[in-house]
Parts: sequence; C-alpha cells; structure tokens
Amino acid sequence: MKFGPTPVADSAGTILAHSTRAGSRIIKKGRVLNAEDIAALKAAGLVEIVTSRLEAGEIGEDVAARRLAESLAGNQISAAVAFTGRANLFAEVSGLCLVERDDIDRFNAIDEAITLATLAPFSVVMPKQIVATVKIIPFAVADSQVAKAEAAVRQGRLIRVAPFRQKRVALIQTRLAGMKESILDKTADVTRARLAALDSELIGESRVDHDEKALAPAIAQALKAGANLVLVAGASAILDRRDVIPAAIVAAGGAIEHFGMPVDPGNLLLLGRIGAAPVLGLPGCARSPKENGFDWVLRLLCADLPADAAAIRQMGVGGLLAEIPSRPLPRAQATPLPASPHPTRIAALVLAAGQSRRMGAVNKLLIAIDGKPMLRHAVDAVLSAGIAPVVVVTGHEHAEVEAALAGLPVAFAANPDYAQGLSTSLRHGLAALPKGIDGALVVLGDMPRVEPAELRAIVGAFSPNEGRAIVVPTRHGKRGNPVLWGRQFFAEMQELGGDVGARHLIGAYPEAVAEVEMAGDGVLTDIDTPQALARLKPKIEA
Repeated sequence: MKFGPTPVADSAGTILAHSTRAGSRIIKKGRVLNAEDIAALKAAGLVEIVTSRLEAGEIGEDVAARRLAESLAGNQISAAVAFTGRANLFAEVSGLCLVERDDIDRFNAIDEAITLATLAPFSVVMPKQIVATVKIIPFAVADSQVAKAEAAVRQGRLIRVAPFRQKRVALIQTRLAGMKESILDKTADVTRARLAALDSELIGESRVDHDEKALAPAIAQALKAGANLVLVAGASAILDRRDVIPAAIVAAGGAIEHFGMPVDPGNLLLLGRIGAAPVLGLPGCARSPKENGFDWVLRLLCADLPADAAAIRQMGVGGLLAEIPSRPLPRAQATPLPASPHPTRIAALVLAAGQSRRMGAVNKLLIAIDGKPMLRHAVDAVLSAGIAPVVVVTGHEHAEVEAALAGLPVAFAANPDYAQGLSTSLRHGLAALPKGIDGALVVLGDMPRVEPAELRAIVGAFSPNEGRAIVVPTRHGKRGNPVLWGRQFFAEMQELGGDVGARHLIGAYPEAVAEVEMAGDGVLTDIDTPQALARLKPKIEA
C-alpha cells in the first residue's frame, strides 16, 4: 500500500488518511475519494493531502474484515457487517464463550495488519452479545495474508459458544442447632437466581440435619424426583473426603471424584457423582451471589462441558478471585501495600464531631501530639493505608477541626446534631458515603496510635462472602477499634439513637464477626481524659 502526500488533482480512488475540512464539509478518513470530494477539496484551497492507495494483490480493510469474520462465524456465532476495517462477532445463544488461545495466537501472528480480540475464556454470554472483533489495522492488507488467516480458522477452533442446556437441579441444605432459617432462605434464593442465569431451574429444595444418615436419603430422593444435578450446601465446611457430605454421597451409592479446587473463594468444593448425575458439595461462598469457584464448575456442567477432576485442576490460573487474609495478621503488617490494594470498595468514616467533655475545656482532637493534631494522626493512618474515600464527620468546633486536616484528600460531613451523641455522627456519616460502597471502617478521631498496617489488616480480613462482614481488631483477645462494617448493617446503624455506637450489633450477628489480633496496643488506646493523654505522651516521646 502506498501511503503519503498526494496532489489533490491526482487523488481520485485513493483513501483519505486523515479527516479533512473542505469548506463547510468534513471528509472523513478512510473514504475513497471521488470527483465530488476532489472538487470540494480544490474549492477549499487544498493542493495536497495524505492518502493511501491500494497496490496489486491488496484488498481494502472492510473486505478483509468481512471475509475473516464470515470464516469465524458458526458454532453459535454470527458476523456483523464490516465497517472502518472492523467486523464484530456476536453470540447467538446463551452459553459459555470458548476460545483456543494457541489457535488465536497463531491467527494473530500471521500479519500485524490482521487482529482478532475475544472475550476471556469461559465468559458467560447472552444472545446478541459481542464475543470477538476482527480489526484490520491499516486501510488495506495483502489478499494472500487474508487467505492464510482464513486457512488458520479452518484448521483450528478459535472461538465458539457452548450453549447452556437446561438442568433440573435439587438443592439440599444441612442444619445445625441454632442456625438461622433466614440464612438458608437466602441461600435458596441466591441459588435459584444463579441457575436462572444459566437457563436452568431449581426443581426442589430440602433441609435436613447435618448428619450422614439424614443427608444420604435426601440425596437419593432428589435424584428419584428427577434432578440431574444435586447441590448440597452444608451447615459446616467440608474438611475431608470422609466428612459428612462426601460420606453421604458414598452412602447414597455415589463416588467422590475430586475434593478442593485452586480457586479462591471456592477452595472447599467437592465433586461427586451418582450414576450420571453430578453431586456438588458447595463451599461456604456459594451462599453469596458474588462469583466464586462454584460458579466456574456450575457453568461447565450447565453447558455440558467436562467438569471433572482434570478440568478443576486447570482452574488455578486466574483463580484468585479475592484477597486471602491470614490469621492473626495479614502479611501487609510487615510489607507496605500500594494504595487501594483491595478490590472491595471500603470507605473510612472518621468520627470527629464530639465535644470531648471528659478532656476539659480543650477539644482533644486538636491537641498536638508529636507535632500534629491528634485527629490528623488518625486520618493520616487511614490515608497511608490506601483507604478511600475518607469522610470526616464534624460538629463541635467544625471550622477548627477542618483546619487541622487542611490539605488532606478527605470529605467533610456536617453533623448539626452532634450534642445528641455518637449515634448522630454515624447517621450523618453513613448518609454521606458514596453509592456502591461495600463496607465502612468507622475510625475514632481520638485514637492516634493505630497504625496503617493494622488498618490494612482489618480491610484484608473483610469478606462478607465468607462470613466476615464485621471485622474487629483485638489485642490479647480484647476487642478494640476501628471496626469495619459491611453495607448490610448500614440501615440498622442509621437507626441508632443517643450517645451509643453500633457495638451491640457485634453481639447480635456473631456469625458475621471476624476478629483480627494486632501486634500493638493502638487499637485499644483512645484518649478521652487528661490522664490518658499523660500516659500516651511519654511513650511517643520515648
């Protein structure tokens, strides 16, 4: 292809390289210039333009894109009309988008002018959803190279959609004493929605004691009722191939094919089979609608794709779907993390509206400690931990409090009701958080010794999917602050009254609480009185 400056008078049949204004008209790049275009360019006083001209053996970008897209079509995929060198490919059915990386790599290696981009392997797609795009980079490409690419498509299996096939699914949940029925109700609803998205249905749901003798006949009954896939959500996690759920599968006449998977969350998934019917022992994260390893296996089963031990073992690459906290403290304690390391959206709510009556006549938050206001120590720790956004609730001496934080990337929420107690600051602060927040770290402004690494440890332990929706720091087993609250508790927190916080909710929802032991006393050290301040200063000065 010839590319470069061309006299306007000689440009008929060439391709305009750059959009050009010709009087009141704009001639767009990629246009094959005709006599009318040339007349307009001459009238605008243009003498020379940049164009491309096809040479022998070359074809235009749209022709090339169309040919390649049509060669890729089929296997539940259709091709759209090519335009500006691009032709998109769309799914014709609901299913999983399957791509063969090696074949696609060979296709893209044929010529730099020819490219194919696809969705990630095993992406869930719906009808009319784009799954890939062919793009010809320049305005033309050698016909021989397009022919090579077409041959590569014929020889490989670059992309296809495996349609979902309706499955009749039974869900069995086991119970232990004291387990809330509401948790089981939610699990059933989440499972029903998960299956509906894969064109399958939940034909039955039952609940039995967490006991092999109760569970085995329930599995057999589900299969007798017509289920061709059985899901078992246990009241307790599966810890061994001889645990309750695998033992019940064997007792019902089945076999265990695989236990565990290299996907997190989802490690504790169990794959069994009774006859032709798969029986899955679900990990705890399957109670949540968020993606986890169970989804990966379920999608394969619903698309009639291999979902055996070999397939599960190959899920490790890309299988880290959430950060893994360790006990008693994540490695972040020792190794600084970059800003905002966590995929979950955590905001910090710093309470700084109180009158600090126990301190006397001064506002304790403004007292200088080690050269800066007490409140600024707390906010600096939050910012250093990479937590954002940060909302500071002000009330008493709000102007002075805001001045103490001058220059910091924080937002302020005014609490005109601060004299009525702590609950009002929670209410106004939560109302000021942006939408889409997964949790709020409630930070007390009078705790200047909490370290950024400790805050990262608290955030790192947060995982509502795995039952850690309230994260509480501890020191020698004693609970401290700040506490991280999942968004599901915001409504109850906003209904509090008086000078109380939300700590009673920790006792009300013990199944949602995770305690993270800290190495220092900062999470227990709040400065409420002159005596507390006197004890703190020598430690800092030392």
